[in-house]
Amino acid sequence: MTIIYLALALLIVIADQVIKYFVVELLEPVNRVTAIPNILDLVYVENTGVAFGMFSNLRWLFVVVTAVVIVAFVFLLCKVGKSSKLFSIAAVLIIGGGIGNLIDRIRLGYVIDYLQLSFFSPVCNFADYCITAGTVLLIIYLLFYSDMSKEEKLKENVKDE
Repeated sequence: MTIIYLALALLIVIADQVIKYFVVELLEPVNRVTAIPNILDLVYVENTGVAFGMFSNLRWLFVVVTAVVIVAFVFLLCKVGKSSKLFSIAAVLIIGGGIGNLIDRIRLGYVIDYLQLSFFSPVCNFADYCITAGTVLLIIYLLFYSDMSKEEKLKENVKDE
């Protein structure tokens, strides 16, 4: 089953890189296109930082940290993934998105961002949204489904008796 999850992460990486290819080819020359008025703009940005452009120009630190996180999640996927589909999906999203942005950082020195929502001004990309969705699912898993949350619930039940 782990192979299937890793294949899904690879599909996310491929989708991310294909989208970024077309963003460079079609969006970079014009810089901005309104896709859905008052909701979504496509804006070409070369992000040398992390989330929201913070900590610009620390490229190799981000490469190392991202690589370590990806390796950790692959390891955890092999260990925990067999028992939890929710964790596996979270890990797939984080791994795939992380590798997509890691490729940009290594190859280009920056991450290509292009999605700007009217109610969320920072410009992001598909990989960023995968990482964000994966992190939200990971938090839900840790709070409600992991062994840690089960142990806390067991302690609460024992205290109540």
